Amino acid sequence: MFNDLTSPLSLLATRRSGKPRDMVAPGPDAAQLSDIVALASRVPDHGKLAPWRFVVVGADQRDAFASVLQEAYRAEKPDAGRLEVEAIEQFARQAPTLIVVLSSPKRESHIPLWEQELSAGAACMQLLNAVTAHGFVGGWLTGWAAFSPRVRDAFGGEGERIAGFIFVGSPLRQLDERPRPVLDSVLTHWRV
Repeated sequence: MFNDLTSPLSLLATRRSGKPRDMVAPGPDAAQLSDIVALASRVPDHGKLAPWRFVVVGADQRDAFASVLQEAYRAEKPDAGRLEVEAIEQFARQAPTLIVVLSSPKRESHIPLWEQELSAGAACMQLLNAVTAHGFVGGWLTGWAAFSPRVRDAFGGEGERIAGFIFVGSPLRQLDERPRPVLDSVLTHWRV
């Protein structure tokens, strides 16, 4: 479809999500990470509110992140089994780079909350596009941690929500194409 790998259309047509557990170093350096986040901020934003925030969890902070996850999980599920606890530990240590995206709506604004939340989702997607443009792979995960008030409180506060954990790195292997929707199943033309 799009063969020029330097074209924006080719970039969009070939972007793939990677599994964070399969991401290896290198991840973006500080300058690349700043550029990626700056690009992610270029999303539709009715009212120019920037109703989202990006929090980088550094490699030296992964132990603390794992502790936050473990404490929150055990508080919410005290009877957690060994495999569940190990999965939480593995989640915290995936990929070289982790960016937590927070939906941070400005409730005092007249802009509807839904529009602000959509802008946060767009920021997550644009972050993934920017990651791909820089030659890395990204994966957007949520799961129980994104909905845990205890985990949220480690990154934000009341009124904010975790829109996603964006893991970034280099692919361990070539990413496979996954099945995509048949266009006719998702595209219709309005008729009156």
